[in-house]
Amino acid sequence: MWLLMAVLSAVFAGLTAILAKCGVKKTDSDVATAIRTIVVWFFSWLMVLAAGSAGTITNIDTMSLLFLCLSGLATGASWICYFKALSMGDVNKVVPIDKSSTVLTILLAIICFGETDHLFIKLICTAVLAAGIFLMVERKQQEDHSVNGKWIIYAVLSAVFAALTSILAKIGITGVESNLGTAIRTGVVLIMAWLIVFIKGKQTQVKLLDHKELIYIILSGFATGASWLCYYYAISNGVVSVVVPIDKMSIVVTVLFSYIVFKERLSRKALIGLGLMVGATLTMAVLSL
Repeated sequence: MWLLMAVLSAVFAGLTAILAKCGVKKTDSDVATAIRTIVVWFFSWLMVLAAGSAGTITNIDTMSLLFLCLSGLATGASWICYFKALSMGDVNKVVPIDKSSTVLTILLAIICFGETDHLFIKLICTAVLAAGIFLMVERKQQEDHSVNGKWIIYAVLSAVFAALTSILAKIGITGVESNLGTAIRTGVVLIMAWLIVFIKGKQTQVKLLDHKELIYIILSGFATGASWLCYYYAISNGVVSVVVPIDKMSIVVTVLFSYIVFKERLSRKALIGLGLMVGATLTMAVLSL
């Protein structure tokens, strides 16, 4: 069941990217993220009520609650560092570093949770994943290049916080119903997302939203909520070092729909990278069975 949930998490995450792209043609990305997080928060609490687990919130021990909150803060911190890095450096240099969070998560899972079964093969697959991520990132010529080397610090921090998100959530969600754990964590992310909007003084843009794009943003919120619920069920019941790369396979769904909807095609190099990522992920998934 946890493998199925991990796959569904990837599917919904892939749809999120497409819907979000449709919703940010005119809308500021920070504002769209904050609105989408509201939808995810409501969606996650509806699932808690439907599962009848709301009453168990008083049974959550202090340590689990602490790590769930830390996981939410890590997500928010990752977003802040990521956007800061993008504002200072070359996008095509920032993105590969941010995507290295997948590799970091697998390594941290091996260290923190002792997920050492088939360790040699798992490490080989991790290296293949890293190579695939590198090939998937298209490097384009940019007219403007940042001379400020500080962007790399923010990019690295973004990847580290993203990796910590999964590890902290795994610890915090132990003994906690997965829907409830997701709802609590989403509340922390919601606060972080709106703090970003207010700190940057973008709150006035909410009134100027295009109605059509608002619909896409809301739909992307539902897709995000569904992805998170499936994801945190998977990591609470499965192997983190397998769940995380499967979740990252959302890129396959995104590539497929971007070709259908936006007629975007991958280069030969990017297709090779995608193949390496899929192959490494399937290998680790099979090893866990």
